[in-house]
Amino acid sequence: MKALTVVPLQSGSAEIREVPDPDPADGRLLVEAVALGVCGTDREIAAGDYGWAPSGADRLVLGHESLGRVRSAPAGSGYSAGDLVVGVVRRPDPQPCAACAHGEFDMCRNGEYTERGIKQLDGYGSALWTVEPDYAVKLDPALAESGVLLEPTSVVAKAWDQIERVGARAYFAPERVLVTGAGPIGLLAALLGVQRGLDVHVLDRAEGGPKAEAVEALTATYHSTPVAEAAERLRPDIIIEATGAPSVVFDAIGGTAAYGIVCLTGVSAGGRTISVDLGQANRSMVLENDVVVGSVNANLRHYTAAAEALTAADPAWLASLITRRVPLHRFAEALEARPDDIKVVLTFES
Repeated sequence: MKALTVVPLQSGSAEIREVPDPDPADGRLLVEAVALGVCGTDREIAAGDYGWAPSGADRLVLGHESLGRVRSAPAGSGYSAGDLVVGVVRRPDPQPCAACAHGEFDMCRNGEYTERGIKQLDGYGSALWTVEPDYAVKLDPALAESGVLLEPTSVVAKAWDQIERVGARAYFAPERVLVTGAGPIGLLAALLGVQRGLDVHVLDRAEGGPKAEAVEALTATYHSTPVAEAAERLRPDIIIEATGAPSVVFDAIGGTAAYGIVCLTGVSAGGRTISVDLGQANRSMVLENDVVVGSVNANLRHYTAAAEALTAADPAWLASLITRRVPLHRFAEALEARPDDIKVVLTFES
């Protein structure tokens, strides 16, 4: 079968290769790939920035944003041929830390976890793949076109879970949320905010185009002004930061109303410095009881929450987030980021 593979840490090594069909041993599901989402992580691995091949292998099958249909499933697994499924990305470490041992592998404390398509486990970028039933998520058949958005939605489902857990430390009745960044993570975070009945605002550099249109279609408010300016005007109770840009991160940290929560979901690149007044930031956070929390990855309950959120969303709006569908054999086009992209998806011929 065909698979999209890379040699980790080697730029320009991405290529389609023939690999053996997977063996659905040990009670695994055998799944036919439908689509594969492409994100910044995939592009960074393809550029040679990081990535780890499975033990004993030179190449890694890329891809962690999956969507497929079950071809075969063992009896008693809860799955049947034809089911629409997504595979979970992370697995707990073999000698689990306390968090992994309690099913919170997204909060792994020793870093020995593995991840499909990223770290030591082949990903979902192949015509067929297998997955353990306990690490598969069944989707509503209505999500056949947009179910590939489940993995990024699980990331923001976790972010909202973290926000609400922090908020529960005291009286918490947020009204307004500002999301910085209108990529897939930002827009899906906005979706979950709208579903919670909040006044949602999304900020991005683009002054128009598909990102602004997606925000407006969500009945949220779009901004292209500087973060500090927007935050000063809005005084949001919650800020979800989805760019990773250092200056945006710092402005977000100081941008909430009193007793505000900032959730950082964007990963910053190293090597860049900015001048900040850390003393003033500390003073403000302490005197206003503010909280800044980082959030990455997701565990099984977040995937379940994400599936419920996508099922409840407008199918046309979800479809609008997928701005390019590219056949697998043209993967190089998908790995090339374009200005008007929201989500790029690789498709698999049946």
